[in-house]
Amino acid sequence: MFGLSSQIVPAHAGASGVPAPGSGGGWMKREEAIMGTAISVGLWSADRRAGESAIDAVMAEMHRIDHAMSPHKPESELSRINREAGFSAVPLTPEMTRLLLRADQFSQLTQGAFDITYAAVGRLYDYRAGIRPDAAQLAIARAAVGYRYLQLDANAQTVRFTRQGMCIDLGGFAKGHAVDNATALLRQRGIEHAIVSAGGDSRVIGDRRGRPWTIGIRDPRRAGEMVAVLPLQDASISTSGDYERYFDADGQRFHHLIDPATGCSPSSLQSVSILADDGLTCEALSKAVFILGLERGMRLIDAQTHVDAVVVDAQGALHYSSGLMAPGVGVQH
Repeated sequence: MFGLSSQIVPAHAGASGVPAPGSGGGWMKREEAIMGTAISVGLWSADRRAGESAIDAVMAEMHRIDHAMSPHKPESELSRINREAGFSAVPLTPEMTRLLLRADQFSQLTQGAFDITYAAVGRLYDYRAGIRPDAAQLAIARAAVGYRYLQLDANAQTVRFTRQGMCIDLGGFAKGHAVDNATALLRQRGIEHAIVSAGGDSRVIGDRRGRPWTIGIRDPRRAGEMVAVLPLQDASISTSGDYERYFDADGQRFHHLIDPATGCSPSSLQSVSILADDGLTCEALSKAVFILGLERGMRLIDAQTHVDAVVVDAQGALHYSSGLMAPGVGVQH
């Protein structure tokens, strides 16, 4: 659905993918292609059948969210919104209402750096074909961008676009939501040690039975290498990078992380990784910090509670938020 390649590399995840023999349990892992990315679930279960059933439930939830929120499926709720909200208020499911409310909250928090209405500009880029809008196209599309033009009625559970040409994209949001839902399903089934990943978004439950989960942040310019390894327990992480979907032309990189204010791709950073309690927060803030840049982005992160960041700037230098600089925090380089 969202077409993002993997940005976070699980390091020593501990789920070998081979359950214990017989009817007993152990570590088990499965990976499927859903939402245009790799969906991976690794968990420990004392009962093999219960573990496999839990993984089935996660994959079913991923498919459900894909069907509801894909911009490429004409029957999805998101596609219906984009077709109809420019003409009249469109009824929303409770789930979509909650997501759009959260999106609005993050837009306000980041002063518009996170904005799902960027899609009016974003749809003009074709990264595979190397196509970008000209100045005239960009000017017209930018007039339709702005979260304040999204008329959301939470009580009536409806949404309406108040600018011609508006549309929304949940690609920078729904994967975090999917990972959050998936881990909630696992907890409901009594799973105490697990990792769920959707491309660059991961969330871990508990630890690896006595050791922390270790998540590696990939080097933005050297595939297969990592710039840092983070020990995690009961946490989420999301990485946004300029290497996910892009093309180079005229001496600059055009990538999918678009500044809603300009309609262009910022060039001051290569990647942003956010750690927080939930996937939605991680995904929204990873996009926002990339747009805001190092100084403004780190000020935003340091003002939040239970949120940290690892940033790679345009020169490849690593930067950490204040919480990760504290004594006793085990970040490996």
